[in-house]
Amino acid sequence: MLGLLLLPWYALPAGGLGDWRWLAGYPDQASAPAWLLALQHGRLWLWPLLLPPLIAWFGQQRPPWLIAAGITGLAYLFAQGFAIDHKGPVLHWLGGLGAGGQPGFGIGAALYGLGGLMLLSLGLARRGWCRGDAFVIAAIGGIVALIVLFVFFPVLIVLVEALKGADGSLSLGAFWQRLADASIWSLACLSGPQRCGVAWNTLFLALLVGAGTTILGLAFALIAVRSAFRYKPLLRALTLLPIITPPFVIGLALILLFGRSGAVTALMTDWFDIPRSRWIYGLTGVFIAQLLAFTPIAFLVLIGVVQGIAPSLEEAAQTLRANSWTTFRTITWPLLRPGVANAFLLGFVESLADFGNPLVLGGNFDVLSTKIFFAVVGAAHEQGRAATLAFVLLAFTLGVFWAQQRWLGRKSYTTMTGKGDAGIALALPRRVALAAYCLALPWALFTAIIYATILFGGFVKAVGRDHSFTLAHYLAGFSLEWGARGLQFTGAAWDSFWVTLGVAASAAPLTAAIGILTAYLLARQDFQGRRAFEFGTLLSFAIPGTVIGVAYVMAFNTPPLELTGTGLILVLCFVFRNMPVGVRAGIASLSQIDKSLDEASLTLGAGTSGTLRRIMLPLLRPAIVAALVYSFVRAMTAVSAVIFLVTAQYNLSTAYIVGRVEAGELGLAIAYSSVLILVMILAILGIQRLVGERRLGRRAPEQIAPLGAG
Repeated sequence: MLGLLLLPWYALPAGGLGDWRWLAGYPDQASAPAWLLALQHGRLWLWPLLLPPLIAWFGQQRPPWLIAAGITGLAYLFAQGFAIDHKGPVLHWLGGLGAGGQPGFGIGAALYGLGGLMLLSLGLARRGWCRGDAFVIAAIGGIVALIVLFVFFPVLIVLVEALKGADGSLSLGAFWQRLADASIWSLACLSGPQRCGVAWNTLFLALLVGAGTTILGLAFALIAVRSAFRYKPLLRALTLLPIITPPFVIGLALILLFGRSGAVTALMTDWFDIPRSRWIYGLTGVFIAQLLAFTPIAFLVLIGVVQGIAPSLEEAAQTLRANSWTTFRTITWPLLRPGVANAFLLGFVESLADFGNPLVLGGNFDVLSTKIFFAVVGAAHEQGRAATLAFVLLAFTLGVFWAQQRWLGRKSYTTMTGKGDAGIALALPRRVALAAYCLALPWALFTAIIYATILFGGFVKAVGRDHSFTLAHYLAGFSLEWGARGLQFTGAAWDSFWVTLGVAASAAPLTAAIGILTAYLLARQDFQGRRAFEFGTLLSFAIPGTVIGVAYVMAFNTPPLELTGTGLILVLCFVFRNMPVGVRAGIASLSQIDKSLDEASLTLGAGTSGTLRRIMLPLLRPAIVAALVYSFVRAMTAVSAVIFLVTAQYNLSTAYIVGRVEAGELGLAIAYSSVLILVMILAILGIQRLVGERRLGRRAPEQIAPLGAG
């Protein structure tokens, strides 16, 4: 009733959720509540919204009445929202509902929808669902509603848009015509100098990157866990540094080194008289950049798998007189298969979704992500073509998921049980150790050179041409002046920096909260449809970011959820894109916590919400840190999804840097990237300090008294 009678029903044109101007005597359509719109502005279709709250009120809180009120309210809210747009009723036979059209939902409609969901949850709880726990049902209902609205609905819109013809009607013929375009599937490059289709380019690149990142990640993981290498911390830092780097910055560093005017190119020309060329632009350059950017992801996946292999299994093999190579080949390698499969999958998907590096280094080598971008923002504005290309991208992703599951099969890879295992991991076979060192150490050195170039490039006038020291790039982006109004941020990059920082700071806690709550429901509650619920929470991570960006543009450009051009759509995109990381981190931490702790709390009458707040959350601090750090870093560095969603008012750092690259201002782009890296390092340290570490009450080794003392 509050949403209907007091709060603004529609969103403001500027993108806000509503305001209170109607209280001051300005009952315009942008700020009036629903009853005033129906009474004074002819929005007769809003009157039936009064019925569901009245049903709940007069139903004396009986479960059937509550359920009926909740379902009716939600169904009618979205039915009238989709049936009437800016121009009026979508279907001509709805013309008698009232005058004019309506914009997207505002804060009043959002609160009304939340109220309907809570009525439904309360009714189901009183019917005995989930042992009558209203908090659990409301949490499940809220998360399911959010996933349906901001994951399933946008993807469905993309698939429908791909099936539309030029006149806007559904047409399989138009879809097949766009899908069969020679520019997508041509194999002319196999028989002549012509280019191959963009789909084959993308697939070939993704396969190369998936294999390359998996091999490199495995080499780093084996050295980190199974070797006596002296400089492991430094090696690990170099491996993880690309995670906090904007994805296309590595491409910029490669241009500064190997471009026509690059430092290495200049040296090779001066010393060996090798002519300058553009070899870095194309498949080779994009492949190297993506290897640098995505190898850390494979390393993070594989290091846990290598650590999880029980030494007792390898010791048993050696007891049976197997040498170190046979043990590795027959025991260690088969147990690494799940990690290898997941690392390949992540590298493959990240390559498909990568937008920045192909944009910077692609040259004449086209991939699906850049083609989708230019189809959306180009002069032709071909949304149908963009949706079709996004469909191809999604098909590749689902195909590699299927192949991964087929390769793993139904074999058991369990190595950790309830029994103790105090064995020591065996050293690597000589040939495996040699291969790992030969791969990892040169790559680590190359990574160090790349990042030295990034740091160096921000302090010189032009890498490769003029190496004079200068602060001009930093001053152009981040200059400060003291004026009559105090300190003023006059640099050109400040606006995008503050917007990015605000969006990341807003998205990170929401991502962590939804992710940890979802993990708790999956790990601690048993309800019908739990597997489907888990699949839905992971779907957004499986879909390439480019597809998510296109889906959000198409889904939220019209009522009832009119979010395009607002800061809210950026926050929502980051929340539901990065939520699966919080879910997996939470489930992993909860698996280590005995259920007797929360059962004891519930027995003492704390309730589910109190147990989660007072018992579980303090023990889930590592998962909370992981979710906060990952979501904040990804919000600061992501480009593939949000490149379609930024505007002049809400321009993010990554989009700004892409613009500087296209304008040829590489020094400013490098300087901005260095500032972002520093900010993210400080933010990670701040998050770790703010959340803190969980305290398990264990004594430190020096506190343990020697045997026989005292």
